[in-house]
Amino acid sequence: MSSFPPIADYAFLADCENNCLVAPDGSVEWLCLPRPDSPSVFGSVLDRSAGSFRFGPANTRVPHQRRYVPGTMVMETTWHTSTGWLVVYDLMVIRGVESGDHRPGFRRAPPDAAAAGVLLRVATCISGKVDLVAECVPAFDYGLDVPIWSYPEEDCWTAVSRPTDGGDPVLSLHGSLRLGIATVRCYGRTTLSEGQSSFVALSWRGQAPADLEQAQSDLAFTVSYWRDWLATGTFPDHPWREYIERSALTLKGLSYAPTGAIMAAATTSLPETRGGARNWDYRYTWIRDTAFTLRALYRLGFDWEALEYYAFVLEAVTEGRPDRPFDLQIMYGIGGERELTERTLDHLSGYDGARPVRVGNGAWDQHQNDVWGMLLDALYANRGHGGAAQFARSVWEGVAQLVETALQRSGEPDHGIWEMRGAPLHFTASAVLCWVAADRGARLARERGDTERAVRWQESADELKEEILAKGVDERGRFRQAYENDELDASLLLIPLLGFLPEHDVRVKTTVLAIADELTEDGLVFRYEVETADTGLEGSEGTFTICSWWLVSALALIGELERSRALCKKLLSFAGPLHLYAEEIEPSTGDHLGNFPQAFTHLALIDAVSHLIEAETGASSTPIEVQEAGPGEAYR
Repeated sequence: MSSFPPIADYAFLADCENNCLVAPDGSVEWLCLPRPDSPSVFGSVLDRSAGSFRFGPANTRVPHQRRYVPGTMVMETTWHTSTGWLVVYDLMVIRGVESGDHRPGFRRAPPDAAAAGVLLRVATCISGKVDLVAECVPAFDYGLDVPIWSYPEEDCWTAVSRPTDGGDPVLSLHGSLRLGIATVRCYGRTTLSEGQSSFVALSWRGQAPADLEQAQSDLAFTVSYWRDWLATGTFPDHPWREYIERSALTLKGLSYAPTGAIMAAATTSLPETRGGARNWDYRYTWIRDTAFTLRALYRLGFDWEALEYYAFVLEAVTEGRPDRPFDLQIMYGIGGERELTERTLDHLSGYDGARPVRVGNGAWDQHQNDVWGMLLDALYANRGHGGAAQFARSVWEGVAQLVETALQRSGEPDHGIWEMRGAPLHFTASAVLCWVAADRGARLARERGDTERAVRWQESADELKEEILAKGVDERGRFRQAYENDELDASLLLIPLLGFLPEHDVRVKTTVLAIADELTEDGLVFRYEVETADTGLEGSEGTFTICSWWLVSALALIGELERSRALCKKLLSFAGPLHLYAEEIEPSTGDHLGNFPQAFTHLALIDAVSHLIEAETGASSTPIEVQEAGPGEAYR
């Protein structure tokens, strides 16, 4: 039996500057400081010796119930022990901001409430008596640096730990338990009777609550913050609303407030294959996610988050200089970093033995032709009420450069949307995304009154569409993965979602149904045919959850509402116990695989569930209206 909890069983806590994962037994097993892409302080999700922080009953490891406080990122765990009942609240504290001081590294507008730099844990006995313990064992630098604790004052309410080189981050553990030190371990123990409470707070930048009253105040403020934020969104009055709300909260939790970035996931190297080598670092921002992120945020009414994310993307591609040419790559660090050199951490065992553990991502400098289309679609989605006419001249010239580059590179092979590490191919989806770049560019040019470019780009889009329809469709009338083969690929589901062809087109229907019938196991969708695809890696992988959500959307668009609804219900049933999703699902067990929680999966859930609800109620759900058009005519 594995000593690692199932991936889907972790709770995800966040304050929009940092995040952590909490195991069912009450142990924090993943926390990176000072940024969420920094080395871990608690890393036992990747090696049981790489640090953890437990707070809970002394002799009980299996909780009675776990849930988020509704509408929040605050975790509530109920414990039933042999002597009583205990409720524990875990949260990353958010406090009101009174100062107007600028914090280093912040480029977005100062908020009214922000991360306090404190992980707070509050326990209350609600019946009987419960022995409560706290055990904090940090291991800095991904478990390589195990420090020693010390008392900064004469009392035993606070203990401090720092890296052995004396640098940052400095951890301070404070609470209402008397704390003891056993070299690398800081611990406390007390007995609570009915109605009594206790707390511990781990701080790295902010001030821990001084006493239980302040801890309760921090808890109440943080609950109100998340509920107030959620109340600014627009959600359907539907039984599936709670899944959309949890996805929205997860995306907010994966955001990085100083820059507006949104990470692809909170973790690195949670495996896509049990015990396998498909282990990647997802603590970065992918341009591919941009259009989907903006559409999801706008769909739900979170315009401010969309604006700040859009600002981050523009800063990243211009290196903070809008007067410079756009320099586009497939991913960036959450601070806009461009070089994300990959290395392995060979001292770590990996989650349940899956090695190697990687930090950085070697795909950062890959050639992927989809990025221009994804960014142009994002720009089109974020053009605002004033349209492209409001773009600054330098920004518009950067947009034009992206369109021109997409057209120049559209005929070249690439590594595809799945970042395959085998030989480059002429992937059909990559060509479609180059068409998206030209199509959206032409639309923007028309809005801006740049007639010459509008006509030229539309003509190029029409020519590229003709090529795709000639080379990207097989003899059976369905789209193929690449011009060089006749295989299916889940990225082809983007064809109707991005408006390349109308949903009633027979080639669209044939492709969507073929993927539903042939590229699935128990209804769940694989990215590609793993046995024959040249990925540059060995081994299998689970079904890719975002692809299954794309299929829900595509089935709804082509009118297959019963199949769409059935698949949607199945996917919702596969959600983790806290309604969170990793990257993949193993069909035979329902277990989640890959990094967690996965932003792209939650983005696709929002889009798919919304598509299905709109289709069932008769509302329009097609992101881009498509009309049959002749050469030089705009697709509107």
